[in-house]
Amino acid sequence: MPFYDLSPASPFLLGTAGYPSPEILQQAIIASGTEIITVSLRREGAAGGAFRELLQQLNTRVLPNTAGCHTVKEAVTTAHMARELFNTRWIKLEVIAHADTLQPDPFALVEAARILSDDGFQVFPYTTEDLVIGEKLLEAGCQLLMPWGAPIGSGQGLRNIDGLRTMRAWFKDIPLIIDAGIGAPSQAALAMELGFDGILLNTAVAKAGDPVQMASAFQQAIRAGQQAWQAGLMEKRDMAVASTPIFGLAEFGQ
Repeated sequence: MPFYDLSPASPFLLGTAGYPSPEILQQAIIASGTEIITVSLRREGAAGGAFRELLQQLNTRVLPNTAGCHTVKEAVTTAHMARELFNTRWIKLEVIAHADTLQPDPFALVEAARILSDDGFQVFPYTTEDLVIGEKLLEAGCQLLMPWGAPIGSGQGLRNIDGLRTMRAWFKDIPLIIDAGIGAPSQAALAMELGFDGILLNTAVAKAGDPVQMASAFQQAIRAGQQAWQAGLMEKRDMAVASTPIFGLAEFGQ
């Protein structure tokens, strides 16, 4: 499914924070095969022009985010600054409510999404798997949803598989991208096997022993999960079912 005006060939979205060096970041982006990278305004400001030059060398689309914002005003102001700096209507909207879990504030999130959508932004909202919040975000003007798998940076994977499966079934025609909590390629593959349209992650690659190799591993796992979903996974069964039919087997005399 398209992410607003882009139908990326790769369902892998990669964050750019916390890498050992700009060179390793660049190599990891290339190894991931991603077409979309997320950038925090705070990160860009700290790194300055060198970081901007690095981004320009890569054939990727920048998705700026409002990381670290806790109020509607803060998120909206940051979004406007990002639009001017990166010359894009895209914004990954984060409005954080809880310091320990980094869970999004559903009320502020919907309000900020409505303000930004009305102002011409194409909003990528970081949300939970709650169906009601999802409906409200779509009503506010969002055209896709980004539910978390687990708290940001936790590496716990998909903590509520049943809830995410229900969300996928409920919003069957809406692009859904798992954002946050993915810590291993196997977890990313599972999300894609559930029918999600993309995976956004950062820490699992940036903090790996070898970020470049890990980026490649995630790229392969995400592709494998996507292909498995498209091919059609077999249904689980309560009992064993023999792969070889009983009828037609040879009978041997005593």
